[in-house]
Amino acid sequence: MITVIVVDDQPLARAGIEAIVAGAADMTLLGSAEDGEAALALIHDRSPDVALMDLRMPGMGGVETIRALSAAGAATRVVVLTTFDGDPEIRAALSAGAAGFLGKASEPDEILDAVRSVHAQRAAISERALRLLAEPTAPPAAEPDPDLQRRLGFLTPRERDVMTAAAHGDDNDTIARAMFISPLTVKTHLARAMQKMQARDRAQLVAFTYRSGLLQTE
Repeated sequence: MITVIVVDDQPLARAGIEAIVAGAADMTLLGSAEDGEAALALIHDRSPDVALMDLRMPGMGGVETIRALSAAGAATRVVVLTTFDGDPEIRAALSAGAAGFLGKASEPDEILDAVRSVHAQRAAISERALRLLAEPTAPPAAEPDPDLQRRLGFLTPRERDVMTAAAHGDDNDTIARAMFISPLTVKTHLARAMQKMQARDRAQLVAFTYRSGLLQTE
């Protein structure tokens, strides 16, 4: 059973997302919060597997909350629910450690699938978010992290390719078909990439992919 909390300052939106989660047979709703500070307290108290979190909230916003969770080493994975009004916020949330991005207008099944994906340590980034991240007219991303760029130098070309595909949200089977290799080989490449990049899991590897500037050189 996947345990979930909902974080949103808008009562109507929060209630709608709560109802979606509560209706899933493989999920348990542990509670909800209306801002980042309340979310941190709830996560500390109940240790949910996944938090569905609004990006823009009064007081402590989504990005700041995600940074605090990452700094504390929390195991809770965050799926950001946003209107995608600002590309910089998406990039910042990913760099902070978010494992997924969805629009608030997403279908219920999309939200539930995203929860399942991040719980399984896969990234869950919507096509629209990927387009915004890749949009050349969008505000530029932060300068690549020099230490992460150094770590990239230890990767083989195939490991870089697999890492890039994972950052685009592809699962192991999809990557395997595209590269004409087995899913087990994909898993091996990802494990080696995580070791070389010093990423604790797939979600952090995706974040490191963006922060290293690897996608900007595609």
